[in-house]
Formats: sequence, structure tokens, C-alpha cells
Amino acid sequence: MTKRNLLLLSNSTIHGSGYLEWAAQYIKDFLNSVHQAEDPVGAINSAEAIFVGGGNTFQLLKSLYDNKLIDPIRKRVLEDGVPYIGSSAGTNVSTISINTTNDMPIVYPPSFSALALVPFNINPHYIDADPSSKHMGETREERILQYHEVPGTPPVVGLREGGLIKVQGNTAQLLGLHPARLFTPGKQPEEYPLGSDLSFLLK
Repeated sequence: MTKRNLLLLSNSTIHGSGYLEWAAQYIKDFLNSVHQAEDPVGAINSAEAIFVGGGNTFQLLKSLYDNKLIDPIRKRVLEDGVPYIGSSAGTNVSTISINTTNDMPIVYPPSFSALALVPFNINPHYIDADPSSKHMGETREERILQYHEVPGTPPVVGLREGGLIKVQGNTAQLLGLHPARLFTPGKQPEEYPLGSDLSFLLK
């Protein structure tokens, strides 16, 4: 059984509240301390917990590769059980790949493969299509369905603002403020209400 202990947030800030305010109680319950140091690998190897925040996902992943942090983070989280909190881009890089990020590719990481702390992808800040909108561009749903046209792609959780997935070992639960939308290759998208058991996504 894996030792992973993750809190994967859609976003850091929601309208009308401060930074991480909406998730403060979840975070407080989840961990007691955060460690920082100038040596990136040393910081990971001695960390009691790992928090990776938002920003541009491509830049973040490139930084993880540049600082040789992919394997150390995976080891600490999956083997040593060090708690990991990701928010927005930090949630994107916790998954199989960053292929389902909403960000622009402002830099080019060596690979789109990410930390793979969970065996699925997440689309943070997921937005439902507005039927009254005159916008003719692709919706998030259409973009994820296009991603699933590529053979072998994993399921994608559309995590709305204020949504989070808590992962402990081989269990996963949807928490936060809003339901989530699950996209599985070859199936119609499904809605999952708050409190849903998403452990099947870890198999």
C-alpha cells in the first residue's frame, strides 16, 4: 500500500476571500508545518511537508526538472509518506502529465510528464460552458474530450473553483465547496457530488 498523503486544490483564492482562506481548515487539519531551504533537493529531503502553489504550470514543471526535484518529490511523497499540498499549478504537476492545464506554454519543460503522485489528470479551475454565452471558442469540456482522442490518456477530473481531492494511501475523496466533473476515455462525462469516494481512480 502506498504511503501517499495528498491535498489537491483547484485554486488558492476564490472571489471574496483571501489566499487559501477557503481551504484553511482543510490545510490546518492536514499538516502542522512547512519547511523551506535554499538547496532545493536538500529542502525536499528534509521537509516535513511539501506545498506547491500556483502560477504557470509549464514554468513550474520546467523548474522542477531544472532543479532535479521530480524523483526526490516522488520518493518523499510515495515512499516516505511526506504530506503534499498542491494548489492550481501545484495540483497540475502532481498528476500524470500537464497536458490538461489551462496555461499557455511560455517555456518548454523537458517533458509534459509530471510527478505522477496520482494515476489520473486534473483540470483545476474547471468552468462549465455557459449556454447563454456568445463565445464560440472551445469549452473546457471540449478540450478535455479532444485530449481523450489520444490513445492511452488517463481520466481527467474537472475540479471547479473551491474543489479539492484528499488522497490518503489508496483512498480519495472529493471535498471543498463544489462537485466535480469526471472525464473518462470512451465514456460520457459524469458529475460527482461533494463527499464522493474517488478511490477507484487510484487503481
